[in-house]
Amino acid sequence: KAQSTLFRWRAQQAADLGILDTTRTRRPKAISQQESVPTCERWRGQVLKEISRKVSKIQDLSLSDFQIRDLNDELNKLFKEKWQWEMRIRELGGPNYMRGGGRVVDEEGREIQGGGKGYRYFGRAKELPGVKELFEAAKVKPQEEKALETRSDLRHKVDASYYGYNLDEEDGTLLAYEAQKEKEAFEHTMEDQEAEDADWEPLPG
Repeated sequence: KAQSTLFRWRAQQAADLGILDTTRTRRPKAISQQESVPTCERWRGQVLKEISRKVSKIQDLSLSDFQIRDLNDELNKLFKEKWQWEMRIRELGGPNYMRGGGRVVDEEGREIQGGGKGYRYFGRAKELPGVKELFEAAKVKPQEEKALETRSDLRHKVDASYYGYNLDEEDGTLLAYEAQKEKEAFEHTMEDQEAEDADWEPLPG
């Protein structure tokens, strides 16, 4: 009993000093109610360790598709929780871990790809039925699709005439050309009208 009292007293003393034993304390759900930057950073660190563990586990070849899906769901929840801890740390005036997306590494020190926004697939989850096809479809766009031209590309193709500085407006060449085209269009319209009139019959009465 004396040891239990001593343990509780030491735990309270550690809490007052901001010292947190994350191995014995359950991670709080109400992240927005945390008021200590060091405490938030410790919980964020625990989330990162859990992410690294699960990313390594999801590579296991003995896992079934159901286990892989469950692990992938857990990883997405952990990345969301990591983002919430980082938001809270920033709100409390701590360091901005969100700058540049924040690199996350697995237990072997390799960077974990896919730790961004939205639902992500990790490790063997990318090979699940239905998921693999999505990745293959999104990987390469059809080559016949051309990239949209940028403003700089368009500027290279534009000359003075585009802005109305061409000399043909001053010497009358353009006006004569437009008059000729207008005349041809008018004659073509009249011919079409005459052809329609020849086939037209008035209604009786």
